[in-house]
Amino acid sequence: MPLVVISVLLHRLRLIGSDEFLSAALLAGLVATAAALAGMIALARLWQSGDRGWGKALLGLLLGLICLAPFAWYGNLALKYPPVTDIATTTRDGLPLVFEPGTASMPPPKMLGKAQAAVVFPNVETRRYPLGQAQTFAIVEQMIAGNDWDVRLVHAPDAMLDPASINAQIVTLPGWREEVVIRVTGDATMSVVDMRSVSLNAPHDFGSNGQRIERFLSDLDGAVTTLLRDNPNINAPEPEPAEAVPVT
Repeated sequence: MPLVVISVLLHRLRLIGSDEFLSAALLAGLVATAAALAGMIALARLWQSGDRGWGKALLGLLLGLICLAPFAWYGNLALKYPPVTDIATTTRDGLPLVFEPGTASMPPPKMLGKAQAAVVFPNVETRRYPLGQAQTFAIVEQMIAGNDWDVRLVHAPDAMLDPASINAQIVTLPGWREEVVIRVTGDATMSVVDMRSVSLNAPHDFGSNGQRIERFLSDLDGAVTTLLRDNPNINAPEPEPAEAVPVT
């Protein structure tokens, strides 16, 4: 159990690298497996001999199984999701990372083909809303703040209607770092939202990037729908002031 907990804490605090964390996690899994096997062997021998020591054998088995639970969970995810580290709703050219690919400490990205991505993550799709770019971007900012993501770079909407974007970083429970890029384009009456989620230092994201995009865009759909429902004239142009009629 200390091997599992300490290795995760050191990885989250960046006191050990990804390679060291994987080695420590593998060692922890082996020790937990040995503990569980020893507990089962002890229980079998106690069943035959009728000797004392059931409590210690059960405790050893229980602690071993508890430490193996995360490995079973991630093993199930590895079977469910293909090995991928980079998911996006569109081409990556328009969704650059702050932590740029190609540097020595970032492994090459693993991506899905368009057909495979549509099967595994069917809701990872570009969103189009009948809502102005600035208003949609404001909702995106609020949602990112609500998720407590670490914002690294912001390109806010401007009068030229250039693409607006936000880069944020997320630390997963085991300490893997993942970056999100959200881009909002459009004009005063419509907007287009694209999103990318990338694992920066993991060999397998276990579905986290695709799930994050699907969940975020689904919540964004709901937030935009609610805003439009409560403000049906939000995109209506402001009426021009009436010309003064001269008094005769």
